[in-house]
Formats: sequence, structure tokens, C-alpha cells
Amino acid sequence: MKVVIKKKEFVRAAKFILFSISAGLIEMGSFALLTAVTDWNYWPRYLIALTLSVLWNFTLNRKFTFQSAANVPVAMLKVAAYYAVFTPLSTWAGHYLADKLGWNDFLVTALNMAANFITEFFYQRFFVFGKSLDTNAAAKAAETK
Repeated sequence: MKVVIKKKEFVRAAKFILFSISAGLIEMGSFALLTAVTDWNYWPRYLIALTLSVLWNFTLNRKFTFQSAANVPVAMLKVAAYYAVFTPLSTWAGHYLADKLGWNDFLVTALNMAANFITEFFYQRFFVFGKSLDTNAAAKAAETK
């Protein structure tokens, strides 16, 4: 039983990593596009890029990584609570590092993405989807095989 649980959690973590990479590409791509076509400060470019990546990442992780059948609005509210803390902190830190200290915008965004990746996995795994892991139709079908 322990081996099955460890394998399942390893696969779950691997999926989270892959989906986070795809969300990171969306975030960096949209950030780069906004950087190229606007003269906006760091924070609005970052907020738009972050929002796009969060929507993508939440959708994929809910369905495929955590295989949750939990109430979507409730899960979204829990994720919104995370971002109600993370977003102001990371936006302020990014603005300070990029606009005030002159750090490279893309380096600052990558640092924010790394902090987001680490903290969000544990938040979603144990708080958002912890009680509803593997409850969607795909997870239940896999159990019967």
C-alpha cells in the first residue's frame, strides 16, 4: 500500500511540475509580449501575466493532477485566498526589485514564479484539494482497473 501511495504522489508531483512549466510559459510569454508592446511599469505586466497563468494552472491541476470533483467555485475561492496574499507580496517585491533596485524584470518574474510554484503545490495539495483528491470520474475509473 505504501508503495502505491508513494508512486501516486510522485506522479501527482510530476504532473504539477509539468503543468506549472506550461503555466510558466504562458506567464513569461505574456509578460514578454506586454514588455515588447507597452511601456508599462513592472507591476501591471506582471499582474496580467500572473492572472493568465493562474487560470490555466488551476484548470489543469484540478482536473488532471489532483483529479478533484470538488465544488469548483469553492476551490476557486480557496485559490483566490492564496493569491490575495501571494499577489500583493510578489507584486510589491517585484516592483521594488525591478523598478526601484533595477534588477532584470525577467529574473524578478522567474524568482516570483519559483516562490509561487513551491508554495502553491503544498497549498493546493493539502488545503484546496486535500479532502477531494482523486474523486473525479477519471480517478474513479482508474481505481476500478
